[in-house]
Amino acid sequence: MVQMWTLRILLLLGGVVAERTCRFNDVVEHLQLKRNSDFFYMSRPVNDYRQPTLVTVEMSLYAILDVMEKEQRFLPYVWTVMKWKNDFIWWNKEDFCGISEVSVPIEVLWKPDISIEEMVEKDKAPHSPFLLIRSNGEVELQSDQVLVITCRMKVYKFPFDTQRCNLSFKSILHEVKDIQLVPKASSRKVTLKSKEVMMTEYEWLFEKITVKNFTTFENQDKVVYTVTMRRRSLLYVMNFLLPVLFFLCLDLASFLISHGAGEKLTFKVTVLLAVTVLQLILNEILPASSNRIPLIAIYCIGIFAMMLLSLLETIVVMYLMKKDLHPETPKEEKEEEEAGCVTEDTRDHNMFSHIFHRGHNHHSSTGETQSGLMDEMHFHQNTGYSTQLTLTDPCKDPDQGDNLKVILDELRRVEQGLRHLRNPDAAGCWTIFAKRLNKVFFTVYVAVVTAFLIYVYLEWVK
Repeated sequence: MVQMWTLRILLLLGGVVAERTCRFNDVVEHLQLKRNSDFFYMSRPVNDYRQPTLVTVEMSLYAILDVMEKEQRFLPYVWTVMKWKNDFIWWNKEDFCGISEVSVPIEVLWKPDISIEEMVEKDKAPHSPFLLIRSNGEVELQSDQVLVITCRMKVYKFPFDTQRCNLSFKSILHEVKDIQLVPKASSRKVTLKSKEVMMTEYEWLFEKITVKNFTTFENQDKVVYTVTMRRRSLLYVMNFLLPVLFFLCLDLASFLISHGAGEKLTFKVTVLLAVTVLQLILNEILPASSNRIPLIAIYCIGIFAMMLLSLLETIVVMYLMKKDLHPETPKEEKEEEEAGCVTEDTRDHNMFSHIFHRGHNHHSSTGETQSGLMDEMHFHQNTGYSTQLTLTDPCKDPDQGDNLKVILDELRRVEQGLRHLRNPDAAGCWTIFAKRLNKVFFTVYVAVVTAFLIYVYLEWVK
């Protein structure tokens, strides 16, 4: 900013008004910056080499551009101001119409080699080409920077996590006997100013900035600004946590589906695959270098494991109930088959004899032999099963042997249907055991799910 101060000295000498005009170049020429710029640029500007240069640092956070958990990086937009004393630059502002500060090119004067320790990429924002010098010898350097900062992300409580990233200002070469770094403002003032000028926060909510300075073991001064920010977790809750919880509720509701239907097994497999897809999405978000398994990963893996156990339990229960619906071949028939003595005609004949003899004995004891036999015939007609067999030699007609196997399987189902019609409430021992197992497993399953969800919730909120 060019400022022009005009000093008018009114001298009543023959009615002539004398005017004096001051320029910034007058100050520059007085300081001899043009002719002897090397003198000011080459070395630390102190009268005594034993005297350290005191550098004050001030930083304000203007925006949170991005936080990359996968790459462990933090992108802030900051404004920094550094001030120090140059013992060779001073002037009496009264001699120059009250000019108290002048801007000069940044290459003219010596600057402290202050850098940000965590910065991993060169700043791409254009820097100010000027320094501001004051009449008392103070030099000020202002710059806005888009930084790429390496930051150790703690994602254990993701997406309810709070991240803290450091910006450490220190000299590259000089020790504390040469350059002393001190913060200009307190933590509270820096936080208030940053909240006033904050432009954007991405998906984060800026909380505070803490400032501290200390001397490192390399005997160098360091000023550390710690940015604390909290993640806005609502989007993750709606798009990830609740869908997984809904899938778990669907798995619990699947216990109401009858085991006799194959849809129950298909339904559980579909829900399990849906949770697997969400886990793949989560893997793209979380960093692989985390020291602790994040709670959200424990949440997904735990629910996935419980749903997998529920699926295995359903398979076992359906297998046990099938054992009553499809009884095994009698032992004597197995022995005859192994010896090669049983033909399809013999097995069919034995099956028919078993069915009709059982129906005859049962109805003879109740006085309903004819009506029972008619019920069986009526059942065959309603179910579409035929009781007419053409007994031929399967060795002569292989197709006929295959047909007899199919008919034998159907007759076994007919036998089970007849048993169920006579006593609908009766169930086999395997079916009773399977139902008891399912009831016990459901009780334990609900208890374990409840305890697991409470544990995850308490870990997230503490």
